[in-house]
Amino acid sequence: MTAERPRILLVEDEVLITLLLQDMLLDLECEIAAAPENLDDALSAARTGAFDLALIDPLLTLLGPHPTVYDQLGIVQTRMGNRSSNNAPRNTYCTRDGTWVAISASAISVAERVMRVVGHPEVIDEPWFASAGERVKHAELLDGYVASWIGARDFDEVMRTFDEAGAALAPIYDISQVMSDPQFRARESITTVEDEDLGPLAMQNLIFRLSESPGSIRFSGRKLGQDNEPIFLDRLGLSREEYEAMREEGVI
Repeated sequence: MTAERPRILLVEDEVLITLLLQDMLLDLECEIAAAPENLDDALSAARTGAFDLALIDPLLTLLGPHPTVYDQLGIVQTRMGNRSSNNAPRNTYCTRDGTWVAISASAISVAERVMRVVGHPEVIDEPWFASAGERVKHAELLDGYVASWIGARDFDEVMRTFDEAGAALAPIYDISQVMSDPQFRARESITTVEDEDLGPLAMQNLIFRLSESPGSIRFSGRKLGQDNEPIFLDRLGLSREEYEAMREEGVI
């Protein structure tokens, strides 16, 4: 892990705002993977040794079944954009007023409701429609129907119609929408932490909170070497003389 605060870059294109850089995704995924090990160490004082965790290992879990599929079938997954190799329709679609929404009809019941909403119930009776794998083969057709219907309507009408029909659809948020979303606000998914330089600073809250000890974020990020003294003197037991000598020699 780098000692510096992670850089956050918002890259906007015509589809959505990308929130995470690749290196940040690596760091965060590794931290999530390491958390259970750290908790286990804290609860098992008698346990000795260290655990081995590299950045690349947690990241590989994001590939899902691809290693197994390649091992067994020799299939190399090609680029599919926002489509899925397992179900259809599944994609992102732009409304008439320029807002993007996402649909993932993984269940046959959801796929049926989506096609009824967009005015093409006739495809439901096609022999291939009942199979997710077969629907994927007809993704171009299904995507065309969905994109055409959504593209002819404003966001509010699209959301209202899909909601009334019980058809799964979600808006693709930019960061301003994330910050104002009532569900995120109710869960306090974004919290405010006091920063020494910037004052009140909004950031993501803890991923999970225990009922009896919900925890909190104590600081937004530490400066380089800010906690050297408590770590070397209190935790590692160095004397003040040893600590000062290491500082003078440039060890710390």
